[in-house]
Amino acid sequence: MSIRIANDHGQATLYLGGRLDTTVARQTEEEINEGLRGTGVTDSLTIDASELTYISSSGLRIILSLAKNYNLSSIINVQPEIYEVMKITGFTRMMHIEKGLRHVSVDGCEVIGMGGVGTVYRINDDTIIKVFREGTTLAEVEKEVNMSKEAFVMGTPTAISFDVVNVGNRLGLVYELLYAETLSTQVRNQPEQLDLFAQKYADLLHQLHDIEVPKDSCIPSGIENERKAIQHISHYFPQEGIDIIMQILDAIPEGNRLLHLDLQAKNIMIQGSEPMLIDMGEVGYGHPLLDLGHTHSSMETLIGDYEQIIGIPKQLGIELWHRTLDYYFKGESSQAIEHRKRQLDAVACIRNISWLALSDSFPESVIRECQLTFTERVMKRRDYLLQVSETFKDWK
Repeated sequence: MSIRIANDHGQATLYLGGRLDTTVARQTEEEINEGLRGTGVTDSLTIDASELTYISSSGLRIILSLAKNYNLSSIINVQPEIYEVMKITGFTRMMHIEKGLRHVSVDGCEVIGMGGVGTVYRINDDTIIKVFREGTTLAEVEKEVNMSKEAFVMGTPTAISFDVVNVGNRLGLVYELLYAETLSTQVRNQPEQLDLFAQKYADLLHQLHDIEVPKDSCIPSGIENERKAIQHISHYFPQEGIDIIMQILDAIPEGNRLLHLDLQAKNIMIQGSEPMLIDMGEVGYGHPLLDLGHTHSSMETLIGDYEQIIGIPKQLGIELWHRTLDYYFKGESSQAIEHRKRQLDAVACIRNISWLALSDSFPESVIRECQLTFTERVMKRRDYLLQVSETFKDWK
């Protein structure tokens, strides 16, 4: 059993290693108390359990004693087996306990997706991992896990991950998917099946948009999140343009349907013949128009390297998306479908800039490209966009 104590102006950290079992419990407790007294005043105590491999009931009693006598604020880097013991015995309800994360390497792994918040790698035949941008917090990653769980319970075919890992100095989310490929990969490898893939894409969108989000759900409002995103990045753009974007956003009807809000072709995994959703960090509720507009911004009006981000040549991706919309609006006239596509093009202008709020560390070149695109798509089309947004009310 190893013990090490560091005290930084009253903020003490106790490092535990080895087996804290009954045979060493009494001696360990004495050494801990003696060590804490010897380092000066302890205003708060953190236990780092990264090297602790076992804990007995006697060890748990030591933890309780430390919590009582030294203002124990948290136990961090707890190995999974010990975390389960603490969870079963109720310790996770009494104090803040953080599970330690295993380390995973993506060196030499195939990149199968890349977006604003991270990159998705194929680890092996069974496993993919989404590696988040540097600076992403554990709370932000856990939010995606929670959104996946919530959406799954509502009936969404989503891949759920419970395994958050460290990948170098970044966080990752592991998904277990057996022999799955992205929709982009299948489209690229079998372009002759484009019509079939478009049907699956449309069916998945309908399946998602048929789900009503209950009022007591933890799923947030997609519209409100979009407003916050626009406000966050508004300093990049002229206020006149931001006002146009806000008017388009305000014209979108209210709704309570489940929205993915980043449903581009690389965020759909095909397992067997069944589509599965990944990348659930932006899930919200609202009107399907917002979700379709978001997807339109990726599949048709994307800013950036289309083939790298979406995974297929641009013309093929645009053709896939237009066929998907034809199936989504099946039963409406060709004129009505073209009208819907114009509406989606207007909503896509929102996402063309709001995605910058996903990170505060995008390169200046990316921001500049968005600003130039904003001038062409928004500032120079002001009257047209506002005229189109007036027609949003004709959605059911």
